[in-house]
Amino acid sequence: MKELEKTYNPAEIEDRLYDKWLKGKYFHAEVNRSKKPFTIVMPPPNITGQLHMGHALDNTMQDILIRYKRMQGYEALWQPGTDHAAIATEVKVINKLKEEGISKADLGREGFLKECWKWREEYGTRIVKQLHKLGSSADWDRERFTMDEGCSDAVLEVFIKLYEKGYIYKGSRIVNWCPVCKTSISDAEVEHVEQDGFFWHINYPVVGEPGRFVEIATTRPETLLGDTAVAVNPDDDRYKDIVGKMLQLPLTDRQIPVIADEYVDKEFGTGCVKITPAHDPNDFEVGKRHNLEEIVILNDDATINVPGPYFGMDRYEARKAMVADLDKMGLLVKVVPHSHNVGTHDRCKTTVEPMVKQQWFVKMDEMAKPAIEALKSGQLKFVPESFGKTYLHWLENIRDWCISRQLWWGHRIPAYYCQDCGDVVVAKEAPTVCPKCGKNHFKQDEDTLDTWFSSALWPFSTLGWPNKTEDLDYFYPTDVLVTGYDIIFFWVARMIFMALEFEHEIPFKHVFIHGLVRDSQGRKMSKSLGNGINPLEVIDQYGADALRFTLVTGNTPGNDMRFYMERVEANRNFANKIWNASKFVLMNLTNYDESFVPTADDLTLADQWIVQKYNETVQSVTSNLDKFELGEAASSVYDFIWNTYCDWYIELAKPRLYNDGNERDRRTVQYLLVTILRHMLELLHPFMPFVTEHIWQHLPHEGDSIVVTKWPEALKFDNLEGAARQMEVMMDAIKGIRNMRAEMNVPLGKKAEVIVAPTDEALAQTVADHSDYFVTLAWAEKVTILGADDPKPENATVTVVNGMEVYLLLKDLIDGEKERERIAKEKIQMEKEISRLEGKLSNQGFLAKAPEAVVAKEKEKLEEYKQKQQALLEREAFLETL
Repeated sequence: MKELEKTYNPAEIEDRLYDKWLKGKYFHAEVNRSKKPFTIVMPPPNITGQLHMGHALDNTMQDILIRYKRMQGYEALWQPGTDHAAIATEVKVINKLKEEGISKADLGREGFLKECWKWREEYGTRIVKQLHKLGSSADWDRERFTMDEGCSDAVLEVFIKLYEKGYIYKGSRIVNWCPVCKTSISDAEVEHVEQDGFFWHINYPVVGEPGRFVEIATTRPETLLGDTAVAVNPDDDRYKDIVGKMLQLPLTDRQIPVIADEYVDKEFGTGCVKITPAHDPNDFEVGKRHNLEEIVILNDDATINVPGPYFGMDRYEARKAMVADLDKMGLLVKVVPHSHNVGTHDRCKTTVEPMVKQQWFVKMDEMAKPAIEALKSGQLKFVPESFGKTYLHWLENIRDWCISRQLWWGHRIPAYYCQDCGDVVVAKEAPTVCPKCGKNHFKQDEDTLDTWFSSALWPFSTLGWPNKTEDLDYFYPTDVLVTGYDIIFFWVARMIFMALEFEHEIPFKHVFIHGLVRDSQGRKMSKSLGNGINPLEVIDQYGADALRFTLVTGNTPGNDMRFYMERVEANRNFANKIWNASKFVLMNLTNYDESFVPTADDLTLADQWIVQKYNETVQSVTSNLDKFELGEAASSVYDFIWNTYCDWYIELAKPRLYNDGNERDRRTVQYLLVTILRHMLELLHPFMPFVTEHIWQHLPHEGDSIVVTKWPEALKFDNLEGAARQMEVMMDAIKGIRNMRAEMNVPLGKKAEVIVAPTDEALAQTVADHSDYFVTLAWAEKVTILGADDPKPENATVTVVNGMEVYLLLKDLIDGEKERERIAKEKIQMEKEISRLEGKLSNQGFLAKAPEAVVAKEKEKLEEYKQKQQALLEREAFLETL
């Protein structure tokens, strides 16, 4: 056995071990029909990305599950890859070129795409290297990219098949339009930010009824130019007589009708709503129901395109001018301050415009149905289950999906337009002859596909689809998807309906949802707040194991967690604790016999107890991992290692290791120390892979690496439960003695006589057989066991534990004079605090003004001080008996 280094230094072991794992191909999975597969697909990080705490949490959870299943004997595949991240990458490349004085237009499409591929080569692997630092055991030999040849083939296949089925169409619908990036963007890329704004109340004159107006309120008065109706609720008696009448649209020469529609909430505002079908998704639907005209009032850069005084103005410049003109005309009723959520593009922070645009869409009505049924039938399960409601709500209210983007980086839409007759041909390659007119002048659609389109195919495109590969047949469907609750609709649901359409199977059996990592104050980490914590810096300071363990402990499925650096430090201390315990074990393996296995008769009470606690821990960790309760599993192994093994069993083992008189007993305790330590490391390995591998390699073991060793099982010894209960009574007694010593300020190292009064003979026998435990762990000088009729000692402090009274004789162990002085000082302090609080709580002014919670807290403090005062009085009285 090799000796462990003096101190644990993660920086010296982590990179070296990771390289060893990669060289050993321990993460690699192959089709192996003799084993069951277990597959996780990694949510592909953007090639523009840098590891943040969300990535660290997500990938730590995936790594725990895949390492666990690998050790259980599954052919475990964690399929990694990266996403081309269309808008994010395009913005990065444009900004880089801008610094060089070059524009996107200067290069043209082909030249710009070359720059994007250069970016991908330079930065695309950065986040992958950072995931290595975290210890991610993905099969990097299989790494994929959403624009590699195979994934691109899958995208073309899906587009063409959906188009041929009539599910993909080109049409005019409302999209999120970014006036700076000049592209439509998905809902996932829209960030809703609360902004201070106004409600502008405007009068629309009723045609033919001078002096009569309809009052509307709007947060976007400039869109008035695109109004094609004003709507009221059909049950609103105030406006029944004007439904069907015409209104003069202010600032224009147009007249618009008053229509009745149940979309209008008659209790909100004035009960009259301006309808602008081309610039509001709800108005768009109202417009379709009433056959209203869709008037787009903005150019792509958000300047006004309507002829007249506002033509060419920026939308906000036009807003100011129009409000001023309305005021001059006497049609501006009032302006009311109003805070509301405004959609902004998460990349460039520009306010997004809802705008009717000619775009490519996927019809969602039919595709959503099998995805809804998959959850309702139980084929698909969310963890926690409550997130299934979020999924269903979105699918049951789904709109057609806008899949085209006005970008150059991405999968170009495979639609070709005949320049002679206008016919559209959708195909993998440009057609040579137009099937309609026989000419050969084609131009490909300029747009690219939404990034979510290619990532929706990720679970099967990464395994070789559309080809019927062995990998696809063996590893698909995958077992679990681990992801945050913020992309259930944008990505999770789309993967499910695409998989059901093309593979006729759900893409994964479980969707394991986690929350966000927040700062210690519960705030979302963001650049604007400056409260982000770089996981790589945490790893450099404390090691990947400490970071991983912090992210998973105290974390329950679906809930946000707060991140405290103090907890990272505490978990680094946990690794140190294991390190030091392992050093102790390794130093005490002189003449260790690897062939020796004790029998049940060799086990002492402490041995039986540690085996029972170990077996319970194996069961707890395994069952919690199976239920995706990763935090509970981690806590189980932590408690066993720190409290049970290190703080109790090692201390009980020490005298036996140093006892040369009983070789078999020494070998028994060596066997249990080593075996349980090795299995503890194996249970902990999915959570803290580096420190466990390093120590494991120093212990007697079979196999090349802990990564591929067998998952621990219970140790087979009979009749352990009764012994474990007896041992726990002994431990309670020892804890009681330790507490009494602490309360009475008995100096460390001073031994005291212990007297035990058990309530039954079996317990008395246990105490008699193991009184050395009190000597080893409770600093007992002598242990006396009282019979049922023996008198109880006087002038002793006592604690009652389950089944026995334990007395501690303290005479001559305490410096009575010093202790009385200390108590006297504490009593004065307590009296001051009690007097202060009683005064405060009798002050009617304080009671009237202070919040209930503050008053309650002050009352709690008073009660606590009174209890402390009583304890001091009791201790003072006890000292008088010594």
